[in-house]
Amino acid sequence: MIAPFVLDTNFFIQAHRIHYPMDVVPSFWLKIKDLAEKGIIVSIDKVKDEIHLNKDDLTVWCDENMPKDFFRETDVVIKEYVAVTGWANSKSTHYNLAALNEFLDSTEADAWLVAYSLANGCMIVTHETSEPNRKSKVKIPDVCSPFGINCVNTIEMFRYLGERF
Repeated sequence: MIAPFVLDTNFFIQAHRIHYPMDVVPSFWLKIKDLAEKGIIVSIDKVKDEIHLNKDDLTVWCDENMPKDFFRETDVVIKEYVAVTGWANSKSTHYNLAALNEFLDSTEADAWLVAYSLANGCMIVTHETSEPNRKSKVKIPDVCSPFGINCVNTIEMFRYLGERF
C-alpha cells in the first residue's frame, strides 16, 4: 500500500467553505470517506482540534464519517517534532518573531503535520504554497523541503492516486 497522505486543516476547511460544499459536491465527501476507510488518507489530532474550533457542519461530518483512527495521535512523534521545531528555531534570523511563535505553538497543527509525515513517510496535502522569502509566515512546504517531505494539493493527490469521481 502507498504511504498515506496526511491532510492539513486547510484541506478540509477550504473544501467545505469554497471548492466542494457538501450540498453541491457530495461525491467529493464520499470519496474522502472512502479513501479514509481504506487508510490512504489520514490526519492528526491537532487538525481535528482546529476543525472542532468552528463547531459547524464540517465538524459534524468529520465526527460522523471519519474512521475512529483517522485523526492520528501526535504524542508518538516527539523526536521528529523536536527536529522540526529545531529547524524553525534555526531560522530565527529569517522569520519574524510572530511567525515563529505561531509555528512553534504546540496547539497549532503545522509543525506536528511535518513531524508526523517525517516519522511515517507521508506526503502532506495542503493548500499552502512555498514562499521561501516570506518572513511573516512559516509555510509548510518550506519546512518540508529540507526534510525531503513532498507536499501536494488536493487535485495533485487525486491525480497521484488515479482517482476520478
